[in-house]
Amino acid sequence: MQATSYTYDPETRSGSVLLDDGTPVPFDAPAFDAGGLRLLRPGQRVRIEVEGEGDARRITLITLATL
Repeated sequence: MQATSYTYDPETRSGSVLLDDGTPVPFDAPAFDAGGLRLLRPGQRVRIEVEGEGDARRITLITLATL
């Protein structure tokens, strides 16, 4: 699934993305590290993998979206 980077803290390697419907979803350092990224800027399109539903939904992987 794709989303847009919304926030990112380089010290904690965590932040949040916005789904295309505007829903914010947070991610933590393990999800960021799994994608091999070094930096993430607000507004970048990203590809995410999630698990769980509703309030239990969490991002397990975040990478840059490529065409």
